[in-house]
Amino acid sequence: MSLLTIGSVAFDALETPFGKTDKIIGGAATYITLSASYFTKENNLVAVVGDDFPQSMIDDLNQHGVNTEGLQVRVGEKTFFWSGKYHNDMNTRDTVEVQLNVMEDFDPVIPDSYQNCQYLMLGNTAPAIQRTVIERLHNRPKLIVLDTMNLWIEIANPDLMTLLPMVDVLVVNDEEARQLTGEYALVKAAARIRQMGPKTVIIKKGEHGALLFHEGQIFFAPALPLEAVFDPTGAGDTFAGGFIGYLAKTDDISFDNMKRAIIYGSAMASFCVEKFGAERIMNLTQEEIQARVSEFVRLSAFGLV
Repeated sequence: MSLLTIGSVAFDALETPFGKTDKIIGGAATYITLSASYFTKENNLVAVVGDDFPQSMIDDLNQHGVNTEGLQVRVGEKTFFWSGKYHNDMNTRDTVEVQLNVMEDFDPVIPDSYQNCQYLMLGNTAPAIQRTVIERLHNRPKLIVLDTMNLWIEIANPDLMTLLPMVDVLVVNDEEARQLTGEYALVKAAARIRQMGPKTVIIKKGEHGALLFHEGQIFFAPALPLEAVFDPTGAGDTFAGGFIGYLAKTDDISFDNMKRAIIYGSAMASFCVEKFGAERIMNLTQEEIQARVSEFVRLSAFGLV
């Protein structure tokens, strides 16, 4: 089924204990659509870049089956840029520089060919922009998934609280769930979030896996133990892309299928961290993905005597 993703397509400059990069392709929507491309063929993007964004990078997205009709290219303006440096534990990072550029006044335009999408992924960006996308769709999608972050919880809380009743699934990390609700226990935090609107809550715990909450049901997906995490940038967005991409492919939004989607999303994220930026998820095979999913199954499978 058709998937529409909105969010940032950007430049990143990264430094980790394993090395550093100059400007490379990044942005939430980039990771989401690339990850989802391994599952769904109707993979539509709404984003904005400046004319400094190379056509070769747009061609890379197209080669992965990403429809870039909704990608605005603004002449005479620059692409969103983020630079960050990770600490030795790879769980914390410092933002070195942010240049909003074209994202400062991003006005999402939904092409006619994107209307009637069945699945909508609202990648991390300002809640007002995310709401605009929902309002500009002629029909409500079958499933709306929202990703947000601590910045918007802090500076755009009223907009976010207005948006939450409009979505089906909220994706946040554990710190953001606590910040949003004031609850330290994640089970309580998820219950509070569900009272705010979303029927389903996914709480990411980085290297410790992810939790899925729906009504009275809870599912925990482990993270795959890796010998080295090269670059965690985009892992959460890659997870979200695998999650919603799998749901769009199977067109099944039951709790049981969401559990499978969580595993596929986790598998995609485990690839992402193995190299800088989106490099690792640019050239995966279906055989690699299935083998990685099987590793997750073996990791968590056990029997009772």
